[in-house]
Amino acid sequence: QVHLVESGGGSVQAGGSLRLSCGTSGYTLTKYCSGWFRQAPGKEREEVAVTDALGNMNYADAVKGRFTISTDNDKNTFYLQMDSVKPEDAAVYYCATVERYFITCPTAPHGFNNWGEGTEVTVSS
Repeated sequence: QVHLVESGGGSVQAGGSLRLSCGTSGYTLTKYCSGWFRQAPGKEREEVAVTDALGNMNYADAVKGRFTISTDNDKNTFYLQMDSVKPEDAAVYYCATVERYFITCPTAPHGFNNWGEGTEVTVSS
C-alpha cells in the first residue's frame, strides 16, 4: 500500500518556526518527486516546495529563504522546515508525491497523484 501521513502542524507565533513531517509507506523516495502544498480558505492549492530527493529543490517565491524541504531517504520521510513564519503562511499543508520518470519534477498540484490528508498550520500575530 502507498500512503502519506502529515504531522507537525499546529499554532506558531509570527516569526517562529515549525517543522512538518510526511511519513510514507510503500515508497522509495529517490524514485519519487516529493512536495509540500498548502491551501488557505477561499484560495487555490499552491506549491510550497518540491524536491526530487536527489538534491534538487524548487520553492515558491513566497517561501524562498524561509522554508526548507528535505528528505530522509533511509526513513522514507520528508520534511518542511518553516522558519520566520508569517501570518500569510497559515493554511492546511499537504504532502504529495508522484513517481519520477524524468529528471525534472512537476511543481503544480495537478502533477502529483499521491496525497496526504493535510495538517493545519495557524499563525498568531
